[in-house]
Amino acid sequence: MAGSGSDGTEDSDSSAEREPTNSSESDGNMPKRQRLTRASTRLSQSSQDTPDLKRAADQDESPPLTPTGNAPSSESELDISSPNASHDESQTKDQASRDSEKDMSHRPKRRRCHETYNFNMKCPTPGCNSLGHLTGKHERHFAVSGCPLYHNLSADECKVKAISREKQEEEVKAQEESNSRHATRHQTPSSKQTRYKEQVAEMRKGRNSGLQKEQKEKHMCRDDVSLSEPQEHRQTHSNTREPLLENITSEYDLELFRKAQARASEDLEKLRIQGQITEGSNMIKTILFGRYELDTWYHSPYPEEYARLGRLYVCEFCLKYMKSQTILRRHMAKCVWKHPPGDEVYRKGAISVFEVDGKKNKIYCQNLCLLAKLFLDHKTLYYDVEPFLFYVMTEADNTGCHLVGYFSKEKNSFLNYNVSCILTMPQYMRQGFGKMLIDFSYLLSKVEEKVGSPERPLSDLGLISYRSYWKEVLLRYMYNFQGKEISIKEISQETAVNPVDIVSTLQSLQMLKYWKGKHLVLKRQDLIDEWKAKEIKRGNSNKTIDPSSLKWTPPKGT
Repeated sequence: MAGSGSDGTEDSDSSAEREPTNSSESDGNMPKRQRLTRASTRLSQSSQDTPDLKRAADQDESPPLTPTGNAPSSESELDISSPNASHDESQTKDQASRDSEKDMSHRPKRRRCHETYNFNMKCPTPGCNSLGHLTGKHERHFAVSGCPLYHNLSADECKVKAISREKQEEEVKAQEESNSRHATRHQTPSSKQTRYKEQVAEMRKGRNSGLQKEQKEKHMCRDDVSLSEPQEHRQTHSNTREPLLENITSEYDLELFRKAQARASEDLEKLRIQGQITEGSNMIKTILFGRYELDTWYHSPYPEEYARLGRLYVCEFCLKYMKSQTILRRHMAKCVWKHPPGDEVYRKGAISVFEVDGKKNKIYCQNLCLLAKLFLDHKTLYYDVEPFLFYVMTEADNTGCHLVGYFSKEKNSFLNYNVSCILTMPQYMRQGFGKMLIDFSYLLSKVEEKVGSPERPLSDLGLISYRSYWKEVLLRYMYNFQGKEISIKEISQETAVNPVDIVSTLQSLQMLKYWKGKHLVLKRQDLIDEWKAKEIKRGNSNKTIDPSSLKWTPPKGT
């Protein structure tokens, strides 16, 4: 075999010239080496002499796909050895590969694409060409969550908004870094933070104040014949486009909503690229529940034969799930349930609460948990329902008791949790039913003569509801309090709220101060007056729990 030199190309050329003269003196393996060396010489010469062929070879020599469908990350993933080749032949191959690498060293490197797109897929929005992305950071999209057209935007507008958001995030990050250098444990808001808070409050108060008379007439229906722009948009595009959101709220709040949409779309795109979610995956998109068609929020572990349908039909009384409208109609014709199983422990007006034992009514409670998981992110309980009691709130009419929401509670909780999981159905949200469920859970704790607290972690909506409830309870207690000294222990005993929750709420209201080695509770009259004004404006609402309507005794044992 020819000796190695500093230049691989010259070495292969000289070996090609010497091969014919020495062929008679070679061993049995020489013809194989000779043919391979000549082949490498021809490859080297063609790469030097014909750049057009070089580019063609560059295209033909693209790396093959791995079984996962992606290009191999390095050349070591490609197996180019032959099981019949001898040791000498493998050495010659190594030499030939080094020769060809020398010749290809001046070729431009191929770019690796970090995002894999399936160009056979298409965005489901009618009229969309799948170009652009809501985040402004991707060239294509394949889901409604990233579709600019669905959000009534163009791809260029999304890119402009993305640049604007990045600038704002950099400014906020710089401000936070500046504040963190001078931060103290009990630092009061700076003058700049106070001014910013006042500006935000002013922007939110001035909602629709910038609308001209012509714009108001455009967005409002003057008679039965003419349609407003949102109504015309809804009739034209139905559910294939997002409703027009302008002039519904302040520009500040609308921009916050747009940022949240873009962030959620970016998170979904990252999960799609990582392969954790795929379009067409087994996730129920909508359910038909009584008179309502509800869009789901999260994945729920329904059986695969039901989950892959994308749409589920659920009986609103017994919570049995079905595959089609026909099956649901036949079921409703013979379903004898008109209210949840168990004992009715509370009734006032049309509102009732039923206590359902997970051990006695296992199937109903499992179906209830599966239904709840469609709207809860942190819920993990599906089938082990026997250690729990379920308190199901319903609203009655002439057709039956319709599910409003529920909360579950451990029969024997060592940490005195009075709620394990709580849910208000989407069609009853923002109507006061969530606070009713929370108030009812604390009413049960009062009857048990215990101090209760919800099990953590709380969902985002659950945390908002509980903080609002604790704030209302404390302000009501302050309003009715006539003494001079307030004790957190007394507040806890009277309201059944855990002292830890009371302290965190007082801190958020800036009503707890540390002075001369003691913690003092401040009675902020401005907050109390604001709460009282809202109470008067609300009037005698029926969305309150009446303790006298409760017919319940704490269960003994399991």
